Amino acid sequence: MNLTLKVWRQQSADAAGSFVSYQAKDVTPDMSFLEMLDSLNEDLISQKEPPIAFDHDCREGICGSCGFLINGVAHGGQRGTTVCQLAMRFFKDGDTLTLEPWRARAFPVIRDLVVNRSAFDRIIQAGGFISAPTGSAPDANSILIRKEDSDTAMDAAACIGCGACVAACPNASAMLFTSAKITHLNSLPQGQPQRDQRTLSMVVAMRNELFGSCTNHGECEAVCPKRIPMEFIGKMNRDLIRSVWRRHREPLVIPSVAQLPSADDSNE
Repeated sequence: MNLTLKVWRQQSADAAGSFVSYQAKDVTPDMSFLEMLDSLNEDLISQKEPPIAFDHDCREGICGSCGFLINGVAHGGQRGTTVCQLAMRFFKDGDTLTLEPWRARAFPVIRDLVVNRSAFDRIIQAGGFISAPTGSAPDANSILIRKEDSDTAMDAAACIGCGACVAACPNASAMLFTSAKITHLNSLPQGQPQRDQRTLSMVVAMRNELFGSCTNHGECEAVCPKRIPMEFIGKMNRDLIRSVWRRHREPLVIPSVAQLPSADDSNE
């Protein structure tokens, strides 16, 4: 089948961008979307034209590297599917497809369909870790974990950080991503020592990265290739309220008599 692609081309972060039309010919239904772009890039290179830049790595829906908007929908609109997993059988001969990068202030365009998602890395650096003693790995049964907690942690850990939730949200919010990373560790016994500090640090880091606020549109959950549920946002908000409340409830340190200023000191 033959397709018309309107692709956002932008040479650098500082350059102006625009849509350029291309013809993708002899596309087979068994091709993935990225394989179709590979074929188109081979044609462009043979014609001495610059290839279309796009992110990719594993091409198995695991790494979260790939991702852009197809006809305005993150990852192309197939439920639970990344761009690299999207098969061309879902399109028809003669279709016109518009390809553009994630649109978010926190994800500046690097080139064409590639955006800078290092803001996600800084959110994880703010609290995505646990304290653990060095040495050999403990036995699997040394720390008992309820099945409900382990299931929740595993569901949250499924987030691959692709950024589709941010691109789909009208406010460019990163709440679904941040809540998944927080819930992953906050649900486990190993994550309890830093639970309050982790929640505060990661939420502050998220807000410092120019992401918008969540207004419960639900677009993030709809386009998430790993189907991360919005209920994790509620869990994060509850943990945030708990951590703020506990910080304000810290015991007041009353100075001793020896630490109080004397009358002579006050007259100086």
